[in-house]
Amino acid sequence: MTERPGLRVEVPMRWGDMDAYGHVNNVNLIRLMEEARIAGFGVPGGTGAPGIKPRVDIFSAVPAGVQILVVEHRVRYSRPLEYRNVPVNVDLWIASVKPASFDICYEFRDPVEDYVCVRASTTLAFFDTLTSRVTRLSAAERAGLAPYEFKSVFPR
Repeated sequence: MTERPGLRVEVPMRWGDMDAYGHVNNVNLIRLMEEARIAGFGVPGGTGAPGIKPRVDIFSAVPAGVQILVVEHRVRYSRPLEYRNVPVNVDLWIASVKPASFDICYEFRDPVEDYVCVRASTTLAFFDTLTSRVTRLSAAERAGLAPYEFKSVFPR
């Protein structure tokens, strides 16, 4: 893997994530992306009950009335992510920070042999429920993202 800021999380694979070929199903991969995003960067403020503190908490300080919405997912498969009874390793980083959106990027690595299986990204935007408009990232929000930012969505 190319050296970059970011972090690694482990996400459990479930038996039900597997398809008939023994691979993690593409729909379930999107769920694993969500699990990795929450494990790495936290639960958006005002949702759920307190639990395990994330590795880096960039979402819980979102003001009341603001939601973090998924704008787009992109997924590139390089090898099948085979079901294993151990968690998959997911490297996470931030890319493409724009005035009102940013990407969380994922690199799924086989947990036993450590090869790259999937590279993916999720574009997120902050949405103000009172005005029904996307909001610009504040200076503090941008600063919170900066330590984990790498310019490329898919390196190499």
